[in-house]
Amino acid sequence: MALVSRSGALFILACFATLAACQKSPETATPPAASTASPTPAATATDDTRAIAKEAYIYGFPMVDNYRIQYSYFVDATNPEFKGAWNEIHNTARVYTPDDKAIQTPNSDTPYSQLGADLRTEPLVISVPAVQKDRYYSLQFIDMFTYNFAYVGSRATGNEAGNFLLAGPDWKGDTPKGIKQVIRSETQLAFVLFRTQLFNAGDLGNVKKIQGGYKVQPLSKFLGTPAPPAAPKIDFIPPLTPEQQKTSPQFFRILNFLLQFAPAPPSEAALMERFAKIGVGAGKPFDVAALAPDKRASIEGGMADAWKSFAEYKASMVDTGKSTSADAFGTREFLKNDYLKRMSGAVLGIYGNSKEEAMYPAYFTDAQGQKLDAAAHRYTLRFPPGQLPPANAFWSVTMYELPASLLSANPLKRYLINSPMLPGLAKDADGGITLYLQHDSPGKDKESNWLPAPKGPFFAAMRVYWPKQEALDGTWTAPKLERVD
Repeated sequence: MALVSRSGALFILACFATLAACQKSPETATPPAASTASPTPAATATDDTRAIAKEAYIYGFPMVDNYRIQYSYFVDATNPEFKGAWNEIHNTARVYTPDDKAIQTPNSDTPYSQLGADLRTEPLVISVPAVQKDRYYSLQFIDMFTYNFAYVGSRATGNEAGNFLLAGPDWKGDTPKGIKQVIRSETQLAFVLFRTQLFNAGDLGNVKKIQGGYKVQPLSKFLGTPAPPAAPKIDFIPPLTPEQQKTSPQFFRILNFLLQFAPAPPSEAALMERFAKIGVGAGKPFDVAALAPDKRASIEGGMADAWKSFAEYKASMVDTGKSTSADAFGTREFLKNDYLKRMSGAVLGIYGNSKEEAMYPAYFTDAQGQKLDAAAHRYTLRFPPGQLPPANAFWSVTMYELPASLLSANPLKRYLINSPMLPGLAKDADGGITLYLQHDSPGKDKESNWLPAPKGPFFAAMRVYWPKQEALDGTWTAPKLERVD
């Protein structure tokens, strides 16, 4: 059910609710049995269409699902997830609670800020304030392909104030005076996800002050020069729902729309020529109603084949631990145009960080491989002396109820235990630390270390921000979750 580390601890990405959906998706569809007769030209064309549709779907799924989210954030003002206009920073000055039900597996450590960047007219200048040295913050730059193409923040650029220029693929200018770094996006639309560490509830005012120091402006305004002519207004088309994305050929209409803003690099020229054979290409019309029945069936079959390939990859690579979250996110160069791996990352947790920025050990099973259920059992997670998660920034363990993959309401209103809470945690006799993951209180003397679980199935997710080398190279491995009843 999840990505596994060398220790057997599970690795998750950013959200897990899609896992259950994937189990119900067309991934289990079985292609028709091959005929023993010689294929006719029509049959060959049908098979080719199906194969190309599968490839194009695997390639395009991260883009289409990314668009679904960006549309809700920056286009659809009626959506509960709407943040505001493009090219503006939108701060969420709080952490998530069980009342937040729109996003699965929410991070409750770092209040978010979001920037939808339209880079067609001119670059944007993003300014960050000086942030105290012991507070982690980061800006994750994500293009339309869902590659993490850059970072700004504690790990990548330090906690000093600075101005960073974000440019699209068509900008040809020189680095302006006062710019610390030029960051280039392969796509004309991009997403910047800000994270600002919150130490405790009383620290929220400090986080708000830092968020207030995040600024964005067009390059012309930064330079005090006339603005260039504005790019044409985009006529955004409505996205598909997560369920529709799995089976509807309208998927390719949305992909064609998005490819207009995501020019293919030279390494994908031959791939785009192949996709063009079924009508997939930048700005091309894709009229589903006009498709011949056999072509539509082939395209739908290719979509089902894509989910089948994903299921096989997950079973053989993810569930076995041969591939972890560290493999699923990063730059184009890091992923080496591995589109199935990119799709896997998007399905299992879109917008996951690159491994240098964060790692995600988590638990769906106990040390014996049994699913977690706090209605029947109690569990402990023990860190021996000197074996706390090796993070340059911070670590946390968060509780989620299943099947919703949401934070779990409890009388303590405690949804995680993290490293800033260490001074208040009780230590074992040998100096180690034991966390209690269970529904009922472990006793007043242990409540400081109690992470309340729902009365039923759950999973727990660890986050290690800015991991140290021993976490990256596997010298340190996350401890197993032990059933103690």
